[in-house]
Amino acid sequence: MSNVVVLGSLNMDLSINCDRIPDAGETMEGSGFITNPGGKGANQAVAAARLGAPVRFIGAVGEDGFGEVLLGCMEGAHIDVSHIQKSAAFPTGTATILRCDGDNRIILAHGANYSLDEDEVLKAIDELGEPGDVFLAQFETEEQLTYTALKHAHDKGMFTMINPAPAHAIPDDLWPYFDYVCINETECEILCGEYPYGLEDASHAAQKIREKGVGQVVITMGEHGAFGADEDGEFFVPSRKVEALDTTAAGDTYIGAMIAAHALGKSFKEAMEYATKASSITVSRLGAMQSIPSKDEVDALKEA
Repeated sequence: MSNVVVLGSLNMDLSINCDRIPDAGETMEGSGFITNPGGKGANQAVAAARLGAPVRFIGAVGEDGFGEVLLGCMEGAHIDVSHIQKSAAFPTGTATILRCDGDNRIILAHGANYSLDEDEVLKAIDELGEPGDVFLAQFETEEQLTYTALKHAHDKGMFTMINPAPAHAIPDDLWPYFDYVCINETECEILCGEYPYGLEDASHAAQKIREKGVGQVVITMGEHGAFGADEDGEFFVPSRKVEALDTTAAGDTYIGAMIAAHALGKSFKEAMEYATKASSITVSRLGAMQSIPSKDEVDALKEA
């Protein structure tokens, strides 16, 4: 079994439900306010750990109450937190989330997530990872640091996975350092210049990314399912029909499940199917990290 090393964000989510998204300058009533540990990096790491992968985490929190809660949650998921730094200069990151009709809008405040020292991150990768292990990153840590870490892990012989979110243009010379890329429809449009309205669009976008040197590409399309492409061909896995309560951590659960499946030796298509099952449980629950299922819960789901 491969180990998983995650470089990523740790945020406290401040989430509230609303009937509609407010207009500019408008104040409106909300309901169901919750605070919940989150951050793309933390969510994906917890998902991978709960689904059976051995996970180590590289990140930072502030010396505050939110940071203590996040550290406790990561330890509770049996994640190695020895390389999570505590910043005295920056507060723990936050994500303000508006939930509306089963969908969400998210505003980030990076805080300590942008305080990581590059030399310390590279040292941590060397201490925590070996050739053949998995290295995962997102774009909620500082951009150049993230690129340098991915290149370092790839050169070390690790299997590099990137969730380029929040999405922005990626230099062409960096794509070959990514063994696996997972994006949603909006991220696909930003990175490829086209929105995947259907399978033909998704296929075209995935091939554009593979032509840049990426081995495996997954495009998640919400309730419509997920499209994947690798050297063995193209695969479509339809979504499972469930009532969506909160989609905040759906994508993170999907990625964490893909990581766990890869670490446990499943094929690319098997990993996509497993991730689809895991994320179907997450969307039926409220919150981010607290909505992520366990391996037993996913394994108990019958085939759609």
